[in-house]
Amino acid sequence: MSGTGPAAGRPPAGRSPGLRGRLRRLRPRPRPRYKGPSFNQLVPNILTMLGLCAGLSAIRVALDAQWEKAAALIVVAGAIDGLDGRLARMLKGTSRFGAEFDSLSDFLCFGVAPALVLYMWTLHEARGIGFAPCLLFAVCSALRLARFNAALVDPPAAGPLAAPAPKPTYAQNFFTGVPAPAGAGLALFPIFATLTFSGWDMPVLAGITRHPLLSGVLLVVVGGLMVSTLPAWSFKNFRIRADYVLPLLLGVGAYVAVLLTEPWAALAAAGLLYVAMLFFSARSYRRLKREAEAMLEPVVVGGQEEQAGG
Repeated sequence: MSGTGPAAGRPPAGRSPGLRGRLRRLRPRPRPRYKGPSFNQLVPNILTMLGLCAGLSAIRVALDAQWEKAAALIVVAGAIDGLDGRLARMLKGTSRFGAEFDSLSDFLCFGVAPALVLYMWTLHEARGIGFAPCLLFAVCSALRLARFNAALVDPPAAGPLAAPAPKPTYAQNFFTGVPAPAGAGLALFPIFATLTFSGWDMPVLAGITRHPLLSGVLLVVVGGLMVSTLPAWSFKNFRIRADYVLPLLLGVGAYVAVLLTEPWAALAAAGLLYVAMLFFSARSYRRLKREAEAMLEPVVVGGQEEQAGG
């Protein structure tokens, strides 16, 4: 009957377990495995949240008339926005949630915050009419971001608000319209210019750039550029010719030197350079489009038409 009772297989009472039992107790327990993203994949969302906090803080300090801090915080939010998307692709942390979170953050940081800062800075002097350009700018920013989000999913079959058609290959390196961070930087140009002229002791020019008319017109124009179909370089896969690398590095070094010594002048100059770049961007887009269409034109070979590029 031995080995069939309930105590079978156990050490007798009063005896300590064997060596195998003691080793089993000393063995470390396996770590539990949790389901969910890794910390590296959450870093882009954390950066997006920091950018959102910077945009909210810009509105907060603008209420205290701290215009330098407000403008600087919006610039910081723009720098963070330029990093979180690229970091998400590097860490393979892209997700639908991240894209939606980034768009909501962009709307506040680059649609609402610049408009409110400009209103509290100078547009309130125009009374009720001064709020109209701010409202239009925020609406244009929301429409642009909605169009961008609609392009992330499959376009519907029809409808007035259908997502845009997929871009052809030659248009992959172009934004459709001015992106929201660049639009916010252009809208803040009057603040950058006024702070520059004030630091250079040029009160007349500072008064001109602070006039409500300049800020109002600029908000309307930049809002229209954001919702337009104007092609703008995205610089995502932009390649530099080998003989241009050294001049580019020298130019970037010179700009950083100016940015550290005269930050407001450097930011104002960056806005002017970006506006000039839009002309060359549109010209480059038209050239690439003509080349792509020329490859698809029918070619007559031996009396018969053949499709080029087929």
